Order: sequence, then C-alpha cells, then structure tokens
Amino acid sequence: MQTLMNLDNLTSIDQLADFLSGTQTVAFSVLSSPAARYEWVQKTLVRFRYPTLSRADQGVVIRVLVKVSGYSRQQITRLIAQYRTSGAVRRRQRTVAGFTPKYSPADIGLLAAMDERHDTPSGPAVKKLCERALLVFGQTEYERLAQISVSHLYNLRKSVPYTRKRRHFAKTRPRQIPIGERRKPVPNGRPGYIRVDTVHQGDLDGKKGVYHVNAVDEVTQFEVVCTVEKISEYYLIPMLEYLLETFPFTLRGFHSDNGSEYINKRVAELLEKLFIAFTKSRSRQSNDNALAESKNGAVVRKVFGYSHIPSRFAHRIHLFNQEVLNPYVNYHRPCFFPETYTDAKGRERKRYRYEAMMTPYDKLKSLPGAEAYLKPGLSFAILDQVAYALSDNQAADRLQKARHKLFHTIHEQNLKSG
Repeated sequence: MQTLMNLDNLTSIDQLADFLSGTQTVAFSVLSSPAARYEWVQKTLVRFRYPTLSRADQGVVIRVLVKVSGYSRQQITRLIAQYRTSGAVRRRQRTVAGFTPKYSPADIGLLAAMDERHDTPSGPAVKKLCERALLVFGQTEYERLAQISVSHLYNLRKSVPYTRKRRHFAKTRPRQIPIGERRKPVPNGRPGYIRVDTVHQGDLDGKKGVYHVNAVDEVTQFEVVCTVEKISEYYLIPMLEYLLETFPFTLRGFHSDNGSEYINKRVAELLEKLFIAFTKSRSRQSNDNALAESKNGAVVRKVFGYSHIPSRFAHRIHLFNQEVLNPYVNYHRPCFFPETYTDAKGRERKRYRYEAMMTPYDKLKSLPGAEAYLKPGLSFAILDQVAYALSDNQAADRLQKARHKLFHTIHEQNLKSG
C-alpha cells in the first residue's frame, strides 16, 4: 500500500521525481501569500542543498518549485540566482507611482469650459485661445494649457474628468457613396438617356405591395414599366437587365434618384458592363428626375391606382405590362414634347405646342438619322409591324379589357386567401 506523504517529508531527489511523475501521492496546500511562497522556495533550496546538486537533480528541484509555487520557470530561475548570491530569497516590494500628471483636473475643467463657451473649436484654435488668455489678458490659470500640444489637447477631451463635465454630440455626417455621377444628363437631342424611378403599390397590415420600375427616355419619352415583388437585388437586377434590353435604341445614360435600390454596386457593375453612363439626382434640384415622376402619375398611377396590390401578383402584372401596357404607351399614346425658347429677359422657357404632340415611336422616327440609333438587328420596318398592327382605339380597348381581367383576378384571389 502506498503511503500518503507530506511535501515537507520529501527528502531525496528520487522522491521528488516520483512526485513529479505522479507515482508518489503527496499532500500539500497551495500557498496563498507571496511571502509564504518565497519562504517555502528558500527552505526547499536549503533542504536539498541546491548549489551542490548535479545539473539533472537541479532540474528536478526546479520543476517541483514551479509546480508547487505556481511561479513561472523564469521567475524561479531569478529567485535561485538571488539565493546563490545572497544565500536568501527575499521578496522586494516595489510600488511604482507612475507618471505624475502634468494637467490637473482643474486644468481639464478650464479646457471643458473653454470648449463650452466657444462651441468646441478645433484643437489649434483652443490652444491659441489659451495662449491669448495668458499673454493678452493675464489669466494665469491658463499657464499650463497655453503650453499644451494640440494632439494632447484631444487626449484630454477624451479623459474621464472632461467627459464628466461636458459631453459633445455631433450630428451623424452623411456618407458619400462614390456610385454614379451627381449631375443632370445632357442627351443633346439623342435618344438613349433614360430616367428611372420606383412606384410602390402601398402597404396593408404590415405587408408590402408590388413595386413598379418606370423608365422613360428623355428625348422620345419611350417608356418601359416593369413590376417586381421586392426591390432587393435578387428581384431588381434581372428586371433591370430585361428593362435595358426592351428599349429599341442603344442606351447611353441611366439616371435615377438617390434610392439605395439603384445606388449600389450591382447596378453600377451592370451599367458599366453595358457601357451606360450612370448619373444620379443632385441635392436641392427637385426637377432632376421630374420626367420619370410625371410619368409615374400620368401612366402608372392611372393604370394601377393607389390601392395595395399584394406582392405575389408581381409576375402577373409584369406580363400585363410587357404584352399590353408598354406597347400601348409607346405606339398609341400621344405625348407633348417641349420646345425651349429664350424670353425677353434672357431666361429659358418651355412651350408645349399642339403641333409637336406625337407618340414616342413617332418622335423616335422623326429624329434626324433616326435609323442609326436603333439596336443592331432592328429596323423601323420591323417596329412598324408592331406599331400599326392595331389602331389606337383597338390598343386602348385591349388595354382596358386586360386591365379589367387583371384586377378581377387579383380581387378574386384576395377573397379566396382572405
């Protein structure tokens, strides 16, 4: 049977080795105070006559001292060196006072008061004010602050004594997003510069309705309306690809407001791939996207109204747009086209002459060299087949019939689901 021994009863190196290997059961208590640990280390070194031991036996003693004392090997090595030199292991209590603060709480209070009365100017301005307070106006309490470095002045503003006296809250600054150029497009009479806006079809009981994406060419007023369930990238990017492909002429510009559905990297990458310039509305220029917004009311709201339409009907509405609404708007719905003139005071004005009213398709055909603007593979002979397949009245009747059927279906399915 193995004997339970006390740590102080270990008198040989072999017993220490057995203790380290776990073959000898030893009872010992962990020494709590540093003074007691130092005293035990010295007694152990004396008991085993550490300086007279071989190198291997000294290693055994060191491992025991590390295990029992809890000190690192480096610390035990330093204590042994102290024992070799002086014959004793003594704890040297040393309390470091640290750096004496140069700026007192009173100085920091003066700084907080200075910031308060001058509305937190820049660091150099505060330093200059402290210098003037001392040198010009003889306020000696600013002597230390007059010599402060600007960088350390900002450190004092973050200190606890400062924040206890004064807290400064700055308004969140808008973050500039380097996507799109903030300017008004200049088409110079060429088609292909479209204005894009989003129309939301209302909320009901916390549920979002469908979103209409409305794109209008600035010169010809050629318009494409698409409908999506949500304006997230998953739905919007494929729809934008379809929208850009639907226009019969080559696109050169894409202008939107500052909504995040368009001002994002995915849209920018899509337009860059197609070599389409990306512009966005300027601040305090409410007319930058006025054309698309006017079409929202004149076309989208007239057809779909303002009532909530659940998002699950987005695909059905998009088919209606594709097959009925877009052909009617572009080939059968006349629009006013403004003429710009300069009045007697030298200001530019717009007039809307009845003689200049025509459909977007007729406007496209009336442009000088219009055939050159069409996409490769398209011609006016092909587009004429679409434009003149139905009369204006037939296209309008078709639109009303399809819209009535669409809303009847939406109403019936809402009744079944509700």
